[in-house]
Amino acid sequence: MAVVTWTLIGINVAIYLWDRNGALFGPSVAFADLAMRPSEVTRALFDRGDPVEIGKLFTAMFLHGNLAHLIGNVLFLATFGPNVEAALGGFRYTLFYLFWGVAAFVSQIFVEPYSPISVLGASGAIGGVLGAYFLLFPGNKVRFIVPPLIWIQFDVSAWVLLGMWFLVQVLFPQDGVATWAHAGGFMAGMASVLLLGGRRTLVRPGLFKRAEGFDHA
Repeated sequence: MAVVTWTLIGINVAIYLWDRNGALFGPSVAFADLAMRPSEVTRALFDRGDPVEIGKLFTAMFLHGNLAHLIGNVLFLATFGPNVEAALGGFRYTLFYLFWGVAAFVSQIFVEPYSPISVLGASGAIGGVLGAYFLLFPGNKVRFIVPPLIWIQFDVSAWVLLGMWFLVQVLFPQDGVATWAHAGGFMAGMASVLLLGGRRTLVRPGLFKRAEGFDHA
């Protein structure tokens, strides 16, 4: 059982609801000031700004802007997290998840160091999970179910799906989306796997199950 992955999902869901006083919709109420702003972190690091801003590299990865943002991240984490957790082990997976989240935000700050726009979400850390999965389980088939046409299902190799996901972040950045954080997290996940010895060292036969993914409109 992927204890860490499901614990992370539970924490993200709980914080989302707490942040909105139990409501599914609406703006952040309790934790709006814990989002990360690249300009403030840059000031804290290089211009004697408030050092508390550096801590938001951690707090921001547990916040989400809206329900669709949360659901998308939960689906990706539930799909790809368990096998990565099994390969790394629970304790190491937890540390790497946090590291990937920070690395993702640092990547966004590197590209836009003076942006005053808040950056938040687990997407960067989950990008690390995807990058690790890309190297650990490239041949795994991921099943897509396309709602509301749930009878349409198809399988695609993980390396194709995740490779396309990464290219979209780099080549087609979207307004209002921290795509460089996604890409930075992905590369941090890949680098972590390589530093730990790669697929042959980490993937132990018999521990892993097929991943099933969901496309959401």
